[in-house]
Amino acid sequence: MSCFNCCLSKEKVAKKSLKKSIHEYCNAMTITSFANISIKSDGSRRRYIVEEIQKLGNGKVSAEILTFKDLSAATQNFNPDTLLGEGGFGRVYKGKLDSRDQAVAVKQLDRNGLQGNREFLVEVLLLSTLRHQHLVNLVGYCCDGDQRLLVYEYMPNGSLEDHLLELKAGRKPLDWRTRMKIALGAAKGLEYLHEKADPPVIYRDFKASNILLDDDFNPKLSDFGLAKLGPTGDKTHVSTRVMGTYGYCAPEYALTGQLTTKSDVYSYGVVFLEIITGRRVIDNNRPTEEQNLVTWAQPLFKDRRQFTLMTDPALEGNFPRKGLYQALAVAAMCLQEEATARPLISDVVTALGFLAQDKPNCEGVEEDGSYEDYAEGEENEEKR
Repeated sequence: MSCFNCCLSKEKVAKKSLKKSIHEYCNAMTITSFANISIKSDGSRRRYIVEEIQKLGNGKVSAEILTFKDLSAATQNFNPDTLLGEGGFGRVYKGKLDSRDQAVAVKQLDRNGLQGNREFLVEVLLLSTLRHQHLVNLVGYCCDGDQRLLVYEYMPNGSLEDHLLELKAGRKPLDWRTRMKIALGAAKGLEYLHEKADPPVIYRDFKASNILLDDDFNPKLSDFGLAKLGPTGDKTHVSTRVMGTYGYCAPEYALTGQLTTKSDVYSYGVVFLEIITGRRVIDNNRPTEEQNLVTWAQPLFKDRRQFTLMTDPALEGNFPRKGLYQALAVAAMCLQEEATARPLISDVVTALGFLAQDKPNCEGVEEDGSYEDYAEGEENEEKR
């Protein structure tokens, strides 16, 4: 039984060309050696890195090569007043490239970690060769001496986390339609990585802080340092060291290190549930039984009378009831314990295409049943 019957056709199977599958092994070997290079001359090191990036990118790396001097000027010598945020990779500053007259976000790698070097290379390669309206645009990069910096287009509305989970005083909460718009755009970004990129890419770090928003709240996925090439040929998964953020990792990946595109679908379900509820996936400030969002939500999925209680209080009841039930059904399917029971991200995109069009209202609906019952009712309605 599928809750997608209310708004989807049958599950489609992606058939893709996998002619580049051999690149995964070759690229992994090169990335490892790249992270540990030791060349006496800074100029020689910089030339070597640039050449390796161009080689791995088959000459298609379009990002501009920038100097540390350029980026110091762009950020007023990395003035703390221009600091946008800080994470495991390093610090991110707002700047302006005079050569382009463009506002940018400059991510400065933490020089104390080798993992940062690998992330740097992966991100330059992926964002230079993959282009989509829901992936952040890489403007350029810098590898002067031991400096590693990535330069992105500036996203004026910050991250989804800023508007959903860390709402500042005076800032309006996101309305229902904007939430569904963001959820749809983020799903389209994953769809491109999973089903249109060749070979497929597993994002591996899908979370609210990595979804950036432009002036019109159009979302773009950022931070591709943990991304992995997906399984190709007759392989069903990629085995790798478990990486990512606690609470967002799919259970089978956390337990076995076996990674598939369905691992991303689980992470998507977690974020979608955050969008609906306004709750963090892990919140130790809540009562014990509510600290883990997914654990708290699972029993509520089975009782439709509880559905409206799951919504973000900041919505103040301004959401379509039918749309809420469909949204929770999508989240529940993405959060299935068994990876094979989760939908393809393309099916999620189709479902959310309907939800993003819904206008908020509070039409009356029956309050009995679960999300499975709701899905069956929608299917029967369609047959009539």
